[in-house]
Amino acid sequence: MGSSVANTKKQILKMLYDNQDHFLSGQKICETLGCSRTAVWKHIKDLENEGFIIEAAQKKGYRLVSSPKGLNEARLSIGLETERLGRRLYFFESIGSTQKEALRLADDGAEDGTIVITNEQVSGRGRLGHTWHSAKGTNIAMSLILRPDLPIQKTPQLTLLTAVAVTRTIEEMTGLSCSIKWPNDILYQGKKCVGILTELQAEASYVKSVIIGIGINVNTDKSAFPQDIDSRATSLRAITGKEVDLVPFVQLLLKRFEEIYHLYLKEGFSVIKLMWESRAVSLGKRIKVRRAGGETLEGYARGIDDEGVLLLEDNSHKVHRIYSADIELS
Repeated sequence: MGSSVANTKKQILKMLYDNQDHFLSGQKICETLGCSRTAVWKHIKDLENEGFIIEAAQKKGYRLVSSPKGLNEARLSIGLETERLGRRLYFFESIGSTQKEALRLADDGAEDGTIVITNEQVSGRGRLGHTWHSAKGTNIAMSLILRPDLPIQKTPQLTLLTAVAVTRTIEEMTGLSCSIKWPNDILYQGKKCVGILTELQAEASYVKSVIIGIGINVNTDKSAFPQDIDSRATSLRAITGKEVDLVPFVQLLLKRFEEIYHLYLKEGFSVIKLMWESRAVSLGKRIKVRRAGGETLEGYARGIDDEGVLLLEDNSHKVHRIYSADIELS
């Protein structure tokens, strides 16, 4: 499908959402978009084939009755309360990895606040080579493109900021109080429900862009988790027994992220550090750290420093600064 044709269909869907409480005449659509009645009818049929239920009435026009399960671009755009985040949106019904696509778009000059989001991610990437699969219309898989004026050493703080934004969103949407495992996992009673992957594009000491990938197990049924990860992973639906509407969840997450991000850029990391530490699961506890090269360290998590780096005190009371690793309670 050509880009202009796809754009016309997207605009028709947005008009239907904007006028959901009454019929929208075919003539009004034609006049607004500058297309023929036949073209409108074809786009309506395409939308119906995609799972949208659209009522058509002679002399009245069209009315959107219901949408297919999951996310769609038009509905995400309507009611978005952010200044920049998500105002440029790349939506995919299915994609290998939102992170890969976001890295490509950032390389091509995508603007600050651009979002890549999908209804189905088939080869998502986590930290240290881990995989993250998102079933169609069930979970949230998205990547944010940011272009902050920050020194490189401060960019890991954005992972911690993201974790705070996600936990706040989960609490507001579901009432669940989740904990954060440094640096990038969000847990409920020890089981992972969110993963965050932050990647950097930089030249020398200059940050070109930061790409933040967020994978959230939202509506996965408890029975859908493979046996080998059932003891380690969960979803918001598995915990609460209730299905979550993905669109308002994403919209609230973008709003909360932008609020905290603006606060961070204005006041620095100290305020984010307090928010993060109040939700941290490992502080003061004995942990085992596995670094990418295979090195293992054990000791007590003494907190994070002003850069967001984990401080590990080993058995000889030496404090190690941990920049990137997998950790577990020992």
